[in-house]
Amino acid sequence: MTYGYPPPPPPAKRPIAGGDLAASIILLIFTLIGGGVAAFFAVFMMAFTDYCPPATCHVETGVTAVMTAFIIAGAIGLAGTVLTIVQLVRRKLAWPYAVGTMVLCAGACVAGIAAYIVAVGG
Repeated sequence: MTYGYPPPPPPAKRPIAGGDLAASIILLIFTLIGGGVAAFFAVFMMAFTDYCPPATCHVETGVTAVMTAFIIAGAIGLAGTVLTIVQLVRRKLAWPYAVGTMVLCAGACVAGIAAYIVAVGG
């Protein structure tokens, strides 16, 4: 038998800041929606390339650029979402990770669409 004081309870975890959680979720949803809109426009740009002069048009190069950019944007989006969730679980500030994810994904999508336009001589 042991006598004395019971061990102290573990310290309570700090609650997740509501504003940080809401901002992170909203920014990640905007990232997903923005990527979907960019993919929609990219598919229609590729589908309706009616006039493509052979001297300046490289459709395969354009499609490769768009697909590469969207694969990179998807990887950035997945990594940024995981990092944001990890920060939320650790009870640390997470919205900067969500903003970075959104900005980097938008940049990758814009770069892919711009590369497509350059490739087809648009």
